[in-house]
Amino acid sequence: QVQLTESGGDSVQAGGHLRLSCVTSGDIFTKYCMGWFRQAPGKEREEIALIDADTTTYGDSVKGRFTIFKDYGKKSLLLQMTALKPEDTAMYYCAASRAYCSSRQFDYWGQGTRVTVSL
Repeated sequence: QVQLTESGGDSVQAGGHLRLSCVTSGDIFTKYCMGWFRQAPGKEREEIALIDADTTTYGDSVKGRFTIFKDYGKKSLLLQMTALKPEDTAMYYCAASRAYCSSRQFDYWGQGTRVTVSL
């Protein structure tokens, strides 16, 4: 059984940084696509960053500020967020797929961790 558990969300001031973590269980971690998404109140879910083997992709709104990477020892997917802006305020979700990122199909989702950025 695959489970994804996010942590690291917090309230920070604009310009600050956070690191989100998604601990995985099951056999999902190493091979296929994993990613981070976010959803702000009243808005659609937004794809933030994906990682597929050694390939990463980023949404335009976070490119250059956020970095997605894996900690293989801890079987965790991480998202390092820097230069945070109020518009980064959202619930952040970790997702995992049994396919490569080109499919954009995700089979497993975490419960989310909240990030709030204030001026």
